[in-house]
Amino acid sequence: MKERFAQLLRSTQREGVDMVLNNLERLGFFKAPASTAFHLSCEGGLVEHSLNVCDMALMLREQMILRDESLSESLPLESVLIVSLLHDVCKAEIYKLGFRNRKNETTGAWEKVPAYEVDYSACPLGHGEKSVIRLLQWGFQLKADEILAIRWHMSAWDLPFQSAEMKGNLNAAKEKAPLCTLLQCADGLASGLLERKKE
Repeated sequence: MKERFAQLLRSTQREGVDMVLNNLERLGFFKAPASTAFHLSCEGGLVEHSLNVCDMALMLREQMILRDESLSESLPLESVLIVSLLHDVCKAEIYKLGFRNRKNETTGAWEKVPAYEVDYSACPLGHGEKSVIRLLQWGFQLKADEILAIRWHMSAWDLPFQSAEMKGNLNAAKEKAPLCTLLQCADGLASGLLERKKE
């Protein structure tokens, strides 16, 4: 998965890709889970999720352009690859393996089991905005619509969305950059359908 991720990102030919890949490696991106207990809460889950989002975004882009050819201008392949692969770089350094208590299904006794914990202290900048800030700190040039898409990929799941100002910003971002809607949909389809826990 790591090799495929790197190959797709390098295919954009965007300057600074190797710096991004080096920093993601340093921060543990390729070994991190995608969540603590929800979708892909396993080693390597974050890179798998990023690839799933990329696959969904590419599929959606293709289908939307078939319906409306003018969308090819506002959904360039390079940008779709960049935002889908890099939307969650904010998660690279937040997960730590620890333990939690769980009742044994057979004996009913409590036992310690490995579980991921979250520690935001290294860089407490939020979610989408942290991904954007990290990429810019690493010297990776993002286009305006890519910044908007990554920043707002959480849509209504973002905590600041509760304020009228944030709702206004999100709506303006979606109006200005169709890439926002594409990434939100791809992220939701990947995490909510492809990566759902099966009973």
